[in-house]
Amino acid sequence: MRPPYSITPLILKQISSISEKIGEVKANYLNRPSPQLRKQNKIKTIHYSLKIEGNTLTQDQVTALIDNKRVIGPEKDILEVLNAINVYDTLTTFDPYSSKSFLSAHGLLMNGLIKDPGRYRNQQVGIYQGSKVTHLAPPAKNLPVLMQTLFKYLKTKDELTLIKSCVFHYETEFIHPFLDGNGRMGRLWQTIILLKEYPVFEFLPFETLISQSQESYYNILANCDKLGDSASFIEFMLKIIDDALAELLNFNNRILTETERIEYFMMCGFHEFTRKDYMNVFKNLSTATASRDIKRGVEMRYFTRTGDKNRTIYQIIIGKP
Repeated sequence: MRPPYSITPLILKQISSISEKIGEVKANYLNRPSPQLRKQNKIKTIHYSLKIEGNTLTQDQVTALIDNKRVIGPEKDILEVLNAINVYDTLTTFDPYSSKSFLSAHGLLMNGLIKDPGRYRNQQVGIYQGSKVTHLAPPAKNLPVLMQTLFKYLKTKDELTLIKSCVFHYETEFIHPFLDGNGRMGRLWQTIILLKEYPVFEFLPFETLISQSQESYYNILANCDKLGDSASFIEFMLKIIDDALAELLNFNNRILTETERIEYFMMCGFHEFTRKDYMNVFKNLSTATASRDIKRGVEMRYFTRTGDKNRTIYQIIIGKP
């Protein structure tokens, strides 16, 4: 059974725009960001996703914790960040189509923060604004069937991954499968679903834009609940994704530096290579520039060199980023 949502003309337009930008990302060698960019994006993702939930730590404090430095702040907030670091460091190990993996991620994310992390709630919960109930979640006894149905929907090939990721995010908020952590799990799992098909989403920090539109985020969730249709939430999230991709492209709308090209090449799966292989990755690069890059890579101890002239072969040094 498919969750209730309709496909609007705006959704189709947004899908087209996102697809074009993902093509540009690949063309600009950003589908596998440099280690520096990956780290920056991880910091933003963790900071803003937890900020939405009321975490008070600054971006500098999150950076310090990622760098294994001591931070002074509320114990709960520090633990939230440490848990999130643990999850985002292992992001690619989660299976987006597995409820067991979903529960495991929640267990890591909420470890030490709630009782029985990694388990669906066993009691009725509601969302309050003051003393007013704004959303009454489905009964706990219905959770196994509801979540099983939702994961079955994820596996269907009849819908685009971009749409399914938004629907799963919304349904996680609506079903409210956990006593706490539902918002951060909805955003996390949307990333994991997208990552399966698009590597760029590993640390694309769209939580930054959600945080900047937090009131709209919650208002649209509430409105979808009333309508029984998540189309407007899909529209909202697709715009967030489109804007995040636009920011990534705008930030990187420049010629890659020598070091960025070398670091990108390191992640392309080569064990050994020739200058021609290097130029096949960077098709607009001149022979002279490719030679300078590789020479610099040898100096930086990213590569080793054997042979001479046309028979020169380079090896990737294992353990380098």
